[in-house]
Amino acid sequence: MRVLVLGSGGREHALARALHRAPAVTALHCAPGNPGTAEIADNHQLDPCDPTAVTELAERLRTDLVVIGPEAVLVAGVGDALRKAGVPCFGPDRAAARIEASKAFAKEIMAAAGVPTAEARVCDTTMQVEEALDAFGPPYVVKDDGLAAGKGVVVTEDRTIASRHATACERVVVEEFLDGPEVSLFALCDGQHAVPLLPAQDFKRAYDDDAGPNTGGMGAYSPLPWISPDLVDEVMATVVQPAVDELRRREIPYVGTLYAGLALTSKGVRVVEFNARFGDPETQVVLDRLATPLAKLLQSCAIGGLDPDFRPEWHPGAAVTVVVAAEGYPEAPVKGDEITGLDEASKVDGAYVLHAGTKLGGEGRLIANGGRVLNVVGTGPDLPAARATAYEAASHIALRGSHHRTDIALKAAAAP
Repeated sequence: MRVLVLGSGGREHALARALHRAPAVTALHCAPGNPGTAEIADNHQLDPCDPTAVTELAERLRTDLVVIGPEAVLVAGVGDALRKAGVPCFGPDRAAARIEASKAFAKEIMAAAGVPTAEARVCDTTMQVEEALDAFGPPYVVKDDGLAAGKGVVVTEDRTIASRHATACERVVVEEFLDGPEVSLFALCDGQHAVPLLPAQDFKRAYDDDAGPNTGGMGAYSPLPWISPDLVDEVMATVVQPAVDELRRREIPYVGTLYAGLALTSKGVRVVEFNARFGDPETQVVLDRLATPLAKLLQSCAIGGLDPDFRPEWHPGAAVTVVVAAEGYPEAPVKGDEITGLDEASKVDGAYVLHAGTKLGGEGRLIANGGRVLNVVGTGPDLPAARATAYEAASHIALRGSHHRTDIALKAAAAP
């Protein structure tokens, strides 16, 4: 099987790594990829949001499967163009990707499908925003209706901050605050059926103890020993399958990963958000645990042959990923500084490093080229061991001004 992965971040490196290990994959390509994917795949320099360029590349490579990583590529209609050309594609078309591209559309789908979620109001004017903030009260939850790379949500006790965020957005969804811990669940969908992957938990705030601004994600771990063993089946029955069915009823078949961001509230499971792709950095730990070959799973979705009763197999143990971020992230990340220590980090038993925002500079030096620069993954027989491995590996990496959280999976690892 010849596979092309679109994207250049840590999620795409994780996808490429999992596909590279699949026996069925005979040729692996990434566009544009990064220095990490270049070690296991052929990189191609193009704009992954250009439907024509991507389709021409896929046809030239005689690609059997295209896997779309970033949400912006989906919203650009790349999946539509590939399917029109007869190229199997894992990733929803533009219409289905609205479930992430528009928070208002996602709420509409959830309401029609009976999916449990927070009460919300869609606001186009300042007056509507202020009325919604009055109605729901603090903590205030204000979400940009469009794509915001995981950083379009403000949760705050400060009314001024909430109002300012709403003013900076063209359209927002204001909703009630959901209490309880959050869980990420990915489901692989073929337009009709859906199969769950392993739940994970990520850490959105920039600093320890959930302090600082919202980010695209500073770390993740899996599995989650503290959740109910029935949670996945409950979410598939009450959240994922109803949403897939509603989209299909509207003649918008959903093919790809449906990411359900969940809050386990005092009143039960509630959907915080839907995303139209693999989450980052949760993908890094979920795919590490996956024993079933990824390529066949994704191809089954792309061609419409997913067995709804199939459940993937998983490696025992646990995985923890720690994001090494550039100075100034998330507000104004500094680019261009040299990164060292990756070889030493990768020599730590049970650890490896995924590239998220890197490029090669002069004389082949590896330099920072984004906000989230590296994902350091640690594995082990349990969460404490995996966590210790990840942080030991991270200690070897040097990047001027960089920062990372020191509490990823801390509470879960410390639980009896």
